[in-house]
Amino acid sequence: MRPEQGSSFWGGIVKSMGLVFGDIGTSPIYTLTVIFALTKPTQENVFGILSLVFWTMTILVTVEYAWLAMSLGRKGQGGEIVLREILIRLLKKGRMLSFAGLLSFIGVSLLLGDGVITPAISIMSAVEGMLLIPGFGNLNQGILILIAIVIAVGLFVMQYKGTDKVASVFGPIMVVWFVTLTLSGLVSLMKMPDVVFSISPHYAIRFFLDNGLSAFFVLSEVILCATGGEALYADMGHLGKKPIIRAWYFVFAALIINYLGQGSFILRDPSAKNLLFGMVQSQAPSMYIPFLILTIMATIIASQAVISGVFSIIYQGLTTRLLPLMKIDYTSHVMKSQIYIGFINWTLMCAVIFIMLIFQKSANLAAAYGMAVTGSMTITSLMMIMIFAQTNKKWKVPLAVAVCCLDLIYLSSTFTKLPHGAYWSIILASFPLVTILIWTNGQKNLYRALRPLDIDTFVISYEQIYATGRILPGTALFFSREWNIIPPYVIHCIIRSNIVYERNILISIVRTDNPFGVKTELRRDISPGLDAFEVRAGYMAVLDIEKLLHSNGIKEKVIFYGIEDINTRNPIWKIFSLIKKLTPNFVQFNKLPASRLHGVVTRVEM
Repeated sequence: MRPEQGSSFWGGIVKSMGLVFGDIGTSPIYTLTVIFALTKPTQENVFGILSLVFWTMTILVTVEYAWLAMSLGRKGQGGEIVLREILIRLLKKGRMLSFAGLLSFIGVSLLLGDGVITPAISIMSAVEGMLLIPGFGNLNQGILILIAIVIAVGLFVMQYKGTDKVASVFGPIMVVWFVTLTLSGLVSLMKMPDVVFSISPHYAIRFFLDNGLSAFFVLSEVILCATGGEALYADMGHLGKKPIIRAWYFVFAALIINYLGQGSFILRDPSAKNLLFGMVQSQAPSMYIPFLILTIMATIIASQAVISGVFSIIYQGLTTRLLPLMKIDYTSHVMKSQIYIGFINWTLMCAVIFIMLIFQKSANLAAAYGMAVTGSMTITSLMMIMIFAQTNKKWKVPLAVAVCCLDLIYLSSTFTKLPHGAYWSIILASFPLVTILIWTNGQKNLYRALRPLDIDTFVISYEQIYATGRILPGTALFFSREWNIIPPYVIHCIIRSNIVYERNILISIVRTDNPFGVKTELRRDISPGLDAFEVRAGYMAVLDIEKLLHSNGIKEKVIFYGIEDINTRNPIWKIFSLIKKLTPNFVQFNKLPASRLHGVVTRVEM
């Protein structure tokens, strides 16, 4: 192996630890603490729960995401929108396609809702570790909440500067975090090595046989050990498949060793309340405060990864027309994936603070946590079954079905959390879901209501007007969804108002089902003085439309675009109309020169 290969091998693993594994990597802070607050820490129970933790992480993270989902990338990209794009190609049309679309909408919404709860529980659980510092044991919960809120506000305020400058230190900090988890787990495990045998599946089976229905309820807390597992697939586009899978095996080992160490610790000290912090404090009291600082840093990195993930999902949603357009800032000249969406950032911050104030403690938050994650896992496995069944990977269908059945068991167990606050997962996910449904259906109905003309019919009238010779000098651009389908505002400008320039160019931007790549095609002389310019771009591609125009020799004098004035009595379409008015239109989103823009209003009945 050449040195540079070794460097990139380890470099990819370190970066993955910082960008992908923050969420699942901070789960040991609260998972077993929450479980043993509800379950008596007898040897049978401890061994049963450790066995459940091991097999949950093995099946729901390693098998579902590392092995199955990550084999379904598109140009190296992953996530539920990618699964939807794959299914669109495979299913073409029909009810199954509509079902797959709805599944992806729900999955995306659940992940966005999870983007609120994850930073709240991560930061709160880390800050609560201050209670074990000598003299801080009686610290008021209100003070802890205030500290957590200050950390959260600082995290969101920094977003507009971008993370590429500090992302380079995320990986090394998380490496230190995972090494610390491993060492603290090993030290504790050496005092009771027999705990290692708890990974045998028969302890999990015996736990169910001994505890019956109450063991089913415990599953809703056990799933906390796998939260963040979906990031393996969702973040695949940032680093690639191989570095993430390699890093996962290191992370998996570190987490399992730490969970086993915590199991050993509670068997030796059944009265312990906060297992990870208590275990570290009992091993090295002088190192406790540095460990607490490291924990807070790890939870900030985990929260940052979740926020970046939310931005990435929203961007995919904007370019695939699932969501209304929003103002986007690109925070890095090097990494185009580094984006900042102000509206989402501040909404997310307010929601995180609100959730902290509602739940007060990380243990209370854990009662609400898990439903969104298991819902997303179930949807991913259902979509994988549909994809594998349509491809030459049919042999993977039984494996995906088995994983899906396990996902459904975990999802159904989280319904027991509904009275304890899990309904907030549904409330938080409902906002993006309702927005997606109103926006996607509104766009379809608006397109129908506009009754656009086909290019051949349009050209007949256009040629008659062009032949009169009353032509304005220069080049005019007209934006439309498809170059050969003419929207009403173009008809209004050219046919009714006789606004015809020397050169008139119909411009369309088509987002393909590939994540990256930009292709342009200039169709000349469709008719005298009439050209068409088509841009085909991946749904994650960042476009500089002016640059593309100028590189194809197009120097615009004026740019026309359509504005719809929607008239409706339907309350749903009234909401759709309001969203259109409040969000940027196409030309604002793409930052076209304001001095040359002319919006043409078309009144539409919906």
